Amino acid sequence: RLLYSYMWTHPGKKLLFMGSEIAQWHEWNYDSEIQWDLLQWDTHRGVQKLISDLNHLVCREPALHELDFHGEGFEWVDCMNADDSVLGYIRKAKDPNDFLLVACNFTPIVRQYRMGVPRACYYREIFNSDSAHYAGTNVGNFPGVAADAMVPHHGRPASIELKIPPLGVVVFKPE
Repeated sequence: RLLYSYMWTHPGKKLLFMGSEIAQWHEWNYDSEIQWDLLQWDTHRGVQKLISDLNHLVCREPALHELDFHGEGFEWVDCMNADDSVLGYIRKAKDPNDFLLVACNFTPIVRQYRMGVPRACYYREIFNSDSAHYAGTNVGNFPGVAADAMVPHHGRPASIELKIPPLGVVVFKPE
């Protein structure tokens, strides 16, 4: 779920090989069919739902597709946190007020993480790869978090305190 969520929220076109959308164990093979029997397990159905929801998210949110091949559509917030293995970035649409915050945790433990944000407002969690809908544990920030204007961070005027799920990605939209 982490890999696909990171891929879908990062710039560029997406590519999956046949069977990846259900977390098939074996490599794609043109001589055989997809292992549909894997859908009897929650984890495989969860990945299938995750891919579907990520596709809908990309279509619904201009920040994830309008400037896909333009540098102004992507901005790092934190790409230097090797100690915690956390990445934070902003995806932007053509409208400068339309952006999404993305936080990725590449470790198997929950991370409390302060992320700098462009403005002090409420940030609604619109996607969480650890949702129970995807056979996750539901660690996250639902329904959202309020930015603290008194605590600038990452060179930005405000910040939010997040709970990033283990091996997970959370996406926020300002309101």
